[in-house]
Amino acid sequence: MAQRRKGGAAPPGRPGAVSAVEAEGYVPVPSQGGPVAPAPVVPGAPPVPVPPRRTALAEGFDRVRRGAATAPGRLRLIGAGLALLLLAFGAVSAWQTSSRAAAADHVLTGSQPLTTEAATLYRSLADADTTASTGFLSGHGQVPADVRKSYDADIERASEMLAVAAGRRGLSASSSASLARLNSQLPVYTAQIQNAQTYNRQLVPLGGAWLRHASDLMQKTMLPEAERLWQAENDRLARDYDTATPYPWLAIGLGVLALTALGGAQYRDYRRTNRVFNTGLVAAGTAALVLLAWMVTGHTVARQHLMTSRSSGVASLTVLNEARIAALKARAGENLTLVNRGAKVRKIQRGDEQVEIDAYEYTYQEEAGLLDGTRDASGEKPRQNLLAEAARRADSPAGRSAVARAREAARAWRTLHTSARKADDSGDYAKALGMVLGGDPDVPKPASRLFQGVDDALAEGIATEERDFRTAARTGVDAFTGITLAAGVLSVLSALGALLGVGRRLSEYR
Repeated sequence: MAQRRKGGAAPPGRPGAVSAVEAEGYVPVPSQGGPVAPAPVVPGAPPVPVPPRRTALAEGFDRVRRGAATAPGRLRLIGAGLALLLLAFGAVSAWQTSSRAAAADHVLTGSQPLTTEAATLYRSLADADTTASTGFLSGHGQVPADVRKSYDADIERASEMLAVAAGRRGLSASSSASLARLNSQLPVYTAQIQNAQTYNRQLVPLGGAWLRHASDLMQKTMLPEAERLWQAENDRLARDYDTATPYPWLAIGLGVLALTALGGAQYRDYRRTNRVFNTGLVAAGTAALVLLAWMVTGHTVARQHLMTSRSSGVASLTVLNEARIAALKARAGENLTLVNRGAKVRKIQRGDEQVEIDAYEYTYQEEAGLLDGTRDASGEKPRQNLLAEAARRADSPAGRSAVARAREAARAWRTLHTSARKADDSGDYAKALGMVLGGDPDVPKPASRLFQGVDDALAEGIATEERDFRTAARTGVDAFTGITLAAGVLSVLSALGALLGVGRRLSEYR
């Protein structure tokens, strides 16, 4: 009788037969290519933990880490790092250079011209007010033709400057608001001057009141608005200089780092292959070095000329414009003192006592004190001596000569004004008027001519300094030319050179 083998399989075809392996809870593994069997199940065993799914970033990091353990993997990492560093160097160089070049160009074509236009607007308004009072003082109700022509020219120039300044690109919101207010106030002022002249022709004393009212509008509202516009554009010019002149330290640092990395890669290649030079790495280093040298040289030249245009041009122009404005204010105060004739006074502290002084004579004393550094209405020295400061800042012989003539005319004007005030205070109004406007045979050069000498000399000095500024600023702007384009081209070429140099070493492992 046949016996069944222990642990053997059940005879085939027997229904419900179970093998010994299946009886122990195992499922046979199918042959390769067959269906996948379910996971083995062990009765009473704890569940098998399922590992969490890994992110693509983690898997990529592991792949890079495993690749870095091999020589070809390390070379690939070196090549990629060099290329990214060189491209970053080029991008930062282009960005920092373009921002500085744009600020330098705005100095030359935007903020400085706007500053000049604001100063011209201020001078035109102040001169119009001075000329209007001069015409009123000319007497007999009729404004002389030359005075009327000068007044009309000032108003026309002020209107033109308002239009030109409003059309400038990049105008700030505060400057736009100042221009809008001045544009609305100018017709009001001219209408009041017209009323003053109409009453003056009719020999009606009301004309003087209209003139004072118009002058108050000019002195207390319009000129302060024009001065705020000028100061705002001066501040903006300073910000443009602060943007245009610093060195691009971030780009320079990246350039030095890129050259150091290229040198390290070249040295590594030399140590492992005994090759003196890797052509690709040498080409990359040359391109990066050319870009770094070009950028540093260009910024150095631009910075030097921009700083020169700021210290010798803009600073000198600012002082000259302030001096010209002070002269115009002093001239207006001198004229209105004769028009006012004590109708408007101001109390000031002089020493230990409080005294009254004609309000417009006070204006003259304050502005003339700023102009030439002599004592003002309070008897104290002013904080500034604008003509002395202008002489110190003038660099060219033409500029120094112009300021010297202005100082000489200002001293003579101060002396004559003092004599005119003594004559007026003693009751000789006609003599004082002749000293100020002309007509006195004992005074060959009245105050009007001396003031004109100051104004003409300062105008010549301003024109000289503007030419010097534009020459220096243009050279500074031109120094930035080509750097932005070169940063893009040379950084791409250097990155390609680094990749080719590393690629040549990689080809040796294939």
